[in-house]
Amino acid sequence: MAGNSQRRNRRTSNKKGMQVGSGGQRRRGLEGKGPTPPASARKGHVKNRVANAKAKQAANRRPAPRRGGAKGTSELVVGRNPVFEALRDGVPATTLYVQQFIENDERVREALQLAADRGINLMEAPRPELDRMTNGLNHQGLVLQVPPYEYAHPEDLAAAAFDDGEDPLIVALDGVTDPRNLGAVVRSVAAFGGHGVVVPERRAAGMTAGAWKTSAGTAARTPVARATNLTRALEGYQKAGMTVVGLAADGEMELQDLEVLDGPVVIVVGSEGKGLSRLVGETCDVRVRIPMPGGAESLNAGVAAGVVLWEAARRRA
Repeated sequence: MAGNSQRRNRRTSNKKGMQVGSGGQRRRGLEGKGPTPPASARKGHVKNRVANAKAKQAANRRPAPRRGGAKGTSELVVGRNPVFEALRDGVPATTLYVQQFIENDERVREALQLAADRGINLMEAPRPELDRMTNGLNHQGLVLQVPPYEYAHPEDLAAAAFDDGEDPLIVALDGVTDPRNLGAVVRSVAAFGGHGVVVPERRAAGMTAGAWKTSAGTAARTPVARATNLTRALEGYQKAGMTVVGLAADGEMELQDLEVLDGPVVIVVGSEGKGLSRLVGETCDVRVRIPMPGGAESLNAGVAAGVVLWEAARRRA
């Protein structure tokens, strides 16, 4: 429109005036920047985020446990009486789950008091959540979480005894599947000055809440080791200078005739029904039998181990 050309600061020509120099930035911008980095190195790229996450996980990951030292799985103790007894008997626990609006009877109050005294976490949860956790078991409003047991390595049991200037006295269990038998053996080992218990990784009882209860608290100071292969573990003990003694009803000698119990020894106890497995029996240096004048065919693992451990303690004294 007429007169618009008279507006102040209006450009009426396409010719630019003097410009400040770029200082070489344009020239450098034309230069090559080298090869394109891989996607995992480009900030913001999805592969870069994945690579950073993996690196962070690797930095925070603990070293892999030694063979035989892997942890087990966490366990739930369910029901008012079982939970109370587990807390009373010193079974290690991380969390006590309590149902919301639970009927506050004597067992519940005692369990809550024991958990509070031991510094165990208390978590309130609705009944449907406890039903889900326990797969519908009759939890009666109380669920106790027991952490995974940290097993020792079989070699560590003998090494600790040798380091203390003592001859190792170790019990190995072959095919014993009842946790109460394992707990009884742990208790006998503690009572008679033994240095630990070895169990196979498969087809054998582990350190469950039931085993802890039967051990009457001795599991806190008596190590239990887990062997990937029991036969190889026994062979390792033999190479370390220990005598492997198997208990068998058809053993070639009786317990009172055994001369090696005052030295470094491993006592191998089989299941009450099947006894020692073939490979384990063949690995033993000697197989002994416990005389039973009363005519019983066999003893359970806990009793048999206790008899031999008592004899070993008597001779070492």
